[in-house]
Formats: sequence, structure tokens, C-alpha cells
Amino acid sequence: MARIVLAMSGGVDSSVAAHLLVQQGHDVIGVFMRHGEKAAVACSVDGTLANSPVLPILQERADHKQGCCSASDAADARMVADRLGIPFYALNLEDEFKKIVDYFVAEYTVGRTPNPCVQCNNWIKFGKLFHYADSVGAEYVATGHYARLVPQESRPDGLPRLLRGRDDSKDQSYVLFGIQAPLLRRMLLPIGDYEKTEIRRLAGEVGLRVAEKKDSQEICFVTSGHHDQFVKQRRDQAVDTSGNFVDRQGRVLGRHQGIERFTIGQRKGLGIALGEATFVTKIDPQTYDVVLGAREDLAREQLTANRCNWLLDECPVEGQTLEGAAQIRYNTPPQAATITVLPQQRLQVDFTEPVTGVAPGQAVVIYSGEQVLGGGWIE
Repeated sequence: MARIVLAMSGGVDSSVAAHLLVQQGHDVIGVFMRHGEKAAVACSVDGTLANSPVLPILQERADHKQGCCSASDAADARMVADRLGIPFYALNLEDEFKKIVDYFVAEYTVGRTPNPCVQCNNWIKFGKLFHYADSVGAEYVATGHYARLVPQESRPDGLPRLLRGRDDSKDQSYVLFGIQAPLLRRMLLPIGDYEKTEIRRLAGEVGLRVAEKKDSQEICFVTSGHHDQFVKQRRDQAVDTSGNFVDRQGRVLGRHQGIERFTIGQRKGLGIALGEATFVTKIDPQTYDVVLGAREDLAREQLTANRCNWLLDECPVEGQTLEGAAQIRYNTPPQAATITVLPQQRLQVDFTEPVTGVAPGQAVVIYSGEQVLGGGWIE
């Protein structure tokens, strides 16, 4: 059996992943990743979690929503590790998380919609954790993502295929597109073949207290629950992104306090009432105008993306076209499309039918059936 480093968040998914790996006879090392971001409320670290010098972390969220990476999550993860009899370590990754925070702030400041969860997977869960795995002689890194890795029947020596999780309602393959392809051979996704209800049942059967714990829903480092305030507090204080609400013709409709409050397709919380359903259709990072319009104004037949990553043995070449489906948000279904490979790690997506909600800064992920082929970042 193999030595495996498992990212443990304190939630039910990674906890059951630990149980399944132990049950299979593997040598499992549980790792909790600390981001060091403090909340407005008092923070503390209990003695059992403070064996190494780390920054205090969030004791409870100021917005009372379920996040991850808090002190209580760390305590839950340690409890599960103790029950399963596996070693457990809390890693201080404040410097690595700072890179994600800086990216998050920079993207919102220029009117783009970031996806820190994808970048966390790319840079930390399937980045820094592999460095840690190497340091402890571990062959694999595992997580509690709802996705599957399946060997190629026609090419056993090739990369495993990354597939959607069995539970369509919980599938997380979208957020894994950016992983370096060679690392697929060293990844394990133990719960990808399970439904969420099965995972909770298994947790209950083996006596894990986290069986009914709520799923994380919010960005872990935005502990206030207000990402616009978070961005304003951390960017250059000389930057003022307030500007005008305008319509498609450029007529001024009102004022807003900053483009970091908005994303393409947003309808709620605009701070302006126009007497009809109104959506953000464009954000101009030069003038700081936020363009408002009707739902039909959001329709797009095409997009381009950069910094593309392919999870295939042989990556598509410039000028090559693929028939498949493109998913533009984590919680939206993929749409039939033709994908054209462009120079300089770019691609173009031509949708069979117009789609809404295409937001610069978000990921577009390309599928062939259940398989993730790759993806990029929407321009």
C-alpha cells in the first residue's frame, strides 16, 4: 500500500476520504492548511493545534456562514484523524495564501471576476502539497473532491482521465482543470464514485461527528462575508474604482461605490432600482462604468480564453478544432460548443446556442462527455 498525504478540511468529504483510504490499507497523513487570515472577532488556537509556530486563524466567521480553514475546522479534522489513528499536521501556508489573496484583490480591482478556489487547487492543494508529500516520502496527494480519475483502457501507460463525479449535483471537476497534467498520476480522489448522501451515511456509520456538518459555501479568507470590503481594505488606498451606472447607449443612470462590488450577470445588490429586471452586462476597468441591461443583453455566442491548460497525453495544436462542451461557471451546466486552439496558450469557444453570464476572469472548462479535456481563463 502507498503513503498518501490527504488534504483535510474538517468537513465530511475529506473525512470520509480519510476513512476510505485507511480502510484500503494505505499509510495516510492528514494535513490541514492554514491561511492565516484573521476575522473581526477574537481568534485563538487551542493547545492541541499549536505544536508549531503558526498565526492564529478564524474562530468563527463574522457573517455566520459556513466557510473552511477555521480553527473549529482544524479541530474537527484533528478529531477525525485521531479517531482513524492517522498522523495529523497543520501547515502554515500564509505566504502561499497571500498569493491567492493578492490575485483575488487584483482581479476585482480591474473589473474581472476571480476564482480563488481554482487557483487554490492549482497552487496549493495540487502544488505546495506535492512538495510536502515529497518531503515525507508520500507517493500520492488526495483530496475530498467530487471528481474521478480513471485509467485509459486503450493506453494504460498514459495519463488517467479526469472525469466528473458520480453525483452531478456535487461535481467539482470544473475546479480541477488547471492542475499540471503530469500530477494526475499522483492524485487520488477517493469519494468521486459516491453520492453525497452515501458520504454522509458512511460518516455516520463509522462514528464521525462531522457526518451532518454543512458544506463550505463561502471564500475561506473573506471572513466578513463581504468581498468588496475585503478588496478595498487590501488594495492600494489611492485607487478609487467608483463610477457610473450606464445603459447600453452610455447614458448615466446613477453612481456606484466601486467596480469590485459587481460581476457579469449580477442582478441582486446593485444598489440601484430601475423598475425592471436589470443585470450587469459589462464592467469597464478604464472608466469604471458598470453597464446595465436586460437579460438578453448578456447573450454571448463566443468567448476567448488565455493561459490554457490541457489534461491530455497529446495537447491540441494551434488551429485544431474540437467538438465538445464548455462550462463557464462552477454551478452552470456545460454547453455544446466548437473549440479552436489559438496561439500563445489561448482558445476560442463558439457556442451552438448563445449563453449568458460569460465573465472575464472566470474559468472556461472544456469537456468531452464526462472527461475534462482542459480549459483556460476567460478574457
